[in-house]
Amino acid sequence: MNIETKDVLGMWKEYTLTNDLGMSVSVLDYGGIITKIIVPDRNGNRENVVLGYKNYQDYNQNSNYFGALIGRVGGRIQGASFELGNKTYNLAANNGNNHLHGGPEGFHQVIWEVAPFLTEEAVGLSLTHKSMDGEGGYPGNIDVTVTYTLTNENELDLNYLASSDQTSPITLTNHTYFNLSGSLKNTVHEHRVAIDSSKFVELDKELIPTGNLIHVEGTPFDFRDDRLLGDGFNDDTEQNKIAGNGYDHYFILDHISDTQVTVQEPASGRVMTLKTTQPGLVLYTANGLAEDLNLAGGLSRKYLGVCFETQASPASLHHEGFPSVILQAGEKYSEQTVFTFSSK
Repeated sequence: MNIETKDVLGMWKEYTLTNDLGMSVSVLDYGGIITKIIVPDRNGNRENVVLGYKNYQDYNQNSNYFGALIGRVGGRIQGASFELGNKTYNLAANNGNNHLHGGPEGFHQVIWEVAPFLTEEAVGLSLTHKSMDGEGGYPGNIDVTVTYTLTNENELDLNYLASSDQTSPITLTNHTYFNLSGSLKNTVHEHRVAIDSSKFVELDKELIPTGNLIHVEGTPFDFRDDRLLGDGFNDDTEQNKIAGNGYDHYFILDHISDTQVTVQEPASGRVMTLKTTQPGLVLYTANGLAEDLNLAGGLSRKYLGVCFETQASPASLHHEGFPSVILQAGEKYSEQTVFTFSSK
């Protein structure tokens, strides 16, 4: 187990966590961005399985949110406003008429305070940030701690803690794009994915939840038994077409299975499982990814990665029946998501 640190562009630090099995995770203090995750395939070949820029300066304009911590609220807030306690709060409209991923002052663009730690069983980073009352239009002074822990079982544990002195919306997530083929060899068409979910959220043409929940039965959104991601890329289902011929949808998790997500990439043999305390997740298959970004491993292209954004639902600010994003003043926000890597 060890931690390496290097200066980046004279203004950021990158921390690389390595366990005894040779798995490593690299993280910037800027945005808490996961820049690389190196894991072996079935033959022991270690390769990067996430999307990140080749040139670090490109993270300054990280409009795809590669690897970033997202907050205060992950996802889209309809009309860039919400009502709370008989008061209307107006946010930055940075996605058409809507507010996306905390806006331009979101957590993906702050430099976090980082405290590395090392034990016999794990190596990790504790990232802290204080978001001031009114920042981005949100109420309350919020103290946030996100801990990245890498274990000798090839687990990457993301632990989110927060508290606020005012009642305020918060739901934190990480926006890493995974590609288990390694070194961006293929798109994610052939990734087999299972999700412990029987309902997903219907979207309108602006990718805003309509308030309706759709049962997955008989649709390309039924991942209760594993299926190819590519099934939804060329399907005529209206919800796939709205999302740019793919997925950009919130799934309500049933929490029936021991793991909420399993991803398998047959060519490499890599397997990733996801366990989370969160009530749901956004499945995003890089439908809007441009074709000219210079990434570590090659140029970007559509469907080059898949995100599993575990979180509550910002649709709860405008509709009943969705997992709430409201944190009461003085209460603790505590959530966990664990990614485990293996091969077969």
